[in-house]
Amino acid sequence: MSISLLSGLIILVLLVIMLLMGVPIAIALGISSVCAILPIMPFDAAVLTASQRIFSGISVFSLLAIPFFILAGNIMNRGGIAIRLINLAKIVTGHMPGALAQTNVIANMLFGAISGSGTAAASAMGSIIGPIEEEEGYSNEFSAAANIATAPTGLLIPPSNVMITYSLVAGGASVSALFMAGYIPGILWGL
Repeated sequence: MSISLLSGLIILVLLVIMLLMGVPIAIALGISSVCAILPIMPFDAAVLTASQRIFSGISVFSLLAIPFFILAGNIMNRGGIAIRLINLAKIVTGHMPGALAQTNVIANMLFGAISGSGTAAASAMGSIIGPIEEEEGYSNEFSAAANIATAPTGLLIPPSNVMITYSLVAGGASVSALFMAGYIPGILWGL
């Protein structure tokens, strides 16, 4: 059996066993990775190599934007900006048929564009506008479908966590070019 096959089996078996035991995913990945390195190098070198790889993987400056976008989304949700965005969207769409559903679309576009996260937009808008739609007679299924269908506009309309991550994975694609390319598809999705 080759050393690479042995290492692959060690990481797979240990990871599955630890996940079945209920060990958190990050810890299970770390322990199984260190144990997979052990047949190749001594324990001290394996731990040092694993820690260096972990640090080099997370020390990318651009990735700092993602937790800050999520933090900004949480602050906006708790600070009342989400409700103000909904009120603005109501003013824009108040005269249209299905105005509250259209309000959900516009509010998701605005909140996603500000927070950079489609998940944050779906969470904020769903928790605020969902009960309002229920009071107005919209079914819960329709409200959820409208929210789910329009929340991903936050992934397209810049700033976007996905575009930053893609830029890093693609080997340095221009974040500003990705941002410029996201406006039209995001707005078209919303329309």
